[in-house]
This record gives sequence, structure tokens and C-alpha cells, in this order.
Amino acid sequence: MRALTIAPGVTGSLRVEDVPDPVPGANDLLVEALALGVCGTDREIADGEYGWAPPGRDRLILGHESLGRVREAPEGSGFTAGDLVVGIVRRPDPEPCGACAHGEFDMCRNGQYTERGIKEIDGFGSELWTIEKDYAVKLAPSLEEVGVLMEPATVLAKVWDQIERIGTRAWYGPRTVLVTGAGPIGLLAALFARRRDLEVHVFDRVADGPKPELVRDLGGTYHTGDVIEVAERIAPDIVVEATGVSEVAVAVMTTNGPAGIVCLTGVTPTGRPLRIDAGTLNRNIVLENDLIFGSVNANRRHYEQAATALDEADHDWLKRLITRRIPLERAHEAFEPGDDIKVVLDFRK
Repeated sequence: MRALTIAPGVTGSLRVEDVPDPVPGANDLLVEALALGVCGTDREIADGEYGWAPPGRDRLILGHESLGRVREAPEGSGFTAGDLVVGIVRRPDPEPCGACAHGEFDMCRNGQYTERGIKEIDGFGSELWTIEKDYAVKLAPSLEEVGVLMEPATVLAKVWDQIERIGTRAWYGPRTVLVTGAGPIGLLAALFARRRDLEVHVFDRVADGPKPELVRDLGGTYHTGDVIEVAERIAPDIVVEATGVSEVAVAVMTTNGPAGIVCLTGVTPTGRPLRIDAGTLNRNIVLENDLIFGSVNANRRHYEQAATALDEADHDWLKRLITRRIPLERAHEAFEPGDDIKVVLDFRK
């Protein structure tokens, strides 16, 4: 079969090549790939910044934003041939730590977890893949065209799960949300906020193209310009930071409403010093009872929440997040710079 592979740590080693077909174990599903989303993590692995091949191997099958159709399923697994599925990315560590032992492997404490297409387990970037039945999530048939958005949607399902848990520390009655960044994570963050009937504001550097219209069609307000000015004007109760830009991250930490909750989802580059007024930042956090937290990855609960959210969303709106579909053989095009919202490898092309 054909697969997208990488030699982790080696820049320029991305290629599409023939690899052996997977052999499902007794509790595994055999799945035909339909689509694979490409995100910043994949591009960083392709640039040699990180990534780990399976033990004893030099190359890793890339890809963690999966969508496939079951070809074979074990009897009694709850799956049948033809089911639409995605695979959960992370696996708990073998120790396990306390979080992993309780099914919260997205919050692993000792870093010994593994991840499909990222860390020590082959990903979903191949014409066929296998998945343990306990790490497969069934999707409604209606999600065939947009189900590839599931993995990024799980990130936001977790974000909102955590925000609402944090909110119970005191009286919780948010009205206004600021999302910084209008990429897939930011736009899905806005979708999840609108599902909660919140007033949504989205900030991005891009002034035209599909992003402003997508936000407006959600019922949100789109902003460009100075993020501090925007934040001061709307005084958001909740901020979801999805740009990964250091200056923006610091700005939203210092500019929000009283008892504000700020979730950081963007991973900022290192080695770029930034001058900040640490005293003002500290005073604002302390005197306004603000809370700032980071969030990454997701567990099964979040996958199930995301599946429900996508099924209930406007599917035509979700389709517009996918701005380019390309065949596997041209996968290198997905790793080139561009203005896309989401690029997807389509295995049916």
C-alpha cells in the first residue's frame, strides 16, 4: 500500500512510498483511509523539529487527523464493515501514571505516552490502517465529507470541558468570548462557543478571504488590527488563544474581563525573547482572580463530545473550513506555505 512517511529529525525526508499492508490483531479494526488532515504539528515533524519513529525503525507513517471506513471488524466489537471511524491519537503510558490509569491520558504526568503519527506509533497516513476497537470512534454517516475535522474538534471539546470545570470555582455566567486566530482551531473554538449561545469575537491578522465570512455566518464578529485594543473594548469573560504568536498570547493574558479564563492552545516558538511588564501581568492575574491554562490533546470523552458537536453543526459551514483537497501522491503540496484554512489529503482522488 502507499503511505506518507518521514524520517523524524531529518529535514526533507518526507515521501510517499510503498509499505507493507497492516495486519490487524484480534481486537483491531482494519480501516480503509478516506481522508487525512494536515496541521502545524505534521509540518513541524516534516521540518525535522521532532517526532519519533516506532522502536527499531527509522521511518514513521505520518498523520494523526484520521477518517476512514471499516473494512473488517472483530465480532462483538460494536463495529461493522462500512462504519465511518476516526482513531484516537494518544495511548496511555505503560506505567501507568495516575492520570493515564483513570483514562485521562491526555493529561499524562510522566511523558511516557505514545501517539499515532507523532511518537513511536505509525499514523493514519496510509491507504489502510488498523486501530484497536477501544481507540476507534464511530461517526454518523452524514459526516463523511467533514469527519476529518474530528481530531482538531476534540481539542476544542477538551478546551470547553476544562473551561466549564474551571468556571465552577465560583459563580459562572460568561457572556463574551474572544478567540485569537481564525485557523481550524480558532474557527472550531468559535463554533463551540456559539453552541453555548455566547457572544463570539474572533481576532486574526487576515482582513479578507473566507475567514471573516465564516465568522459572520456563525453569528460572530470578526476583528483585525490591534488585539489589545479589541480585547480592552470587549473585555472578554473567556479567551481562547489559537495563534501561537507570543505577543498575542501575552496580550490576552493581560487584557480580559474580571475573573477571566484564558486558554492557550497555540504553541509559541522558542528562542525569541519578548519584553513584558511582568508586574502588571502578575497584578492583573491576582487582583482580578484570572486563570490562565494550557490545553493539548484529548481523551475518549472529548472525542465523543466532538462527534456530537460536528454532527449537530451546519455541515455546509464545516465543509468551508476545508479549503484544499489533494491526492496522497501530491502530499508534499500540503506542506508548502499557503493561506489555506485546512488542507486535507483525499484518498479517494
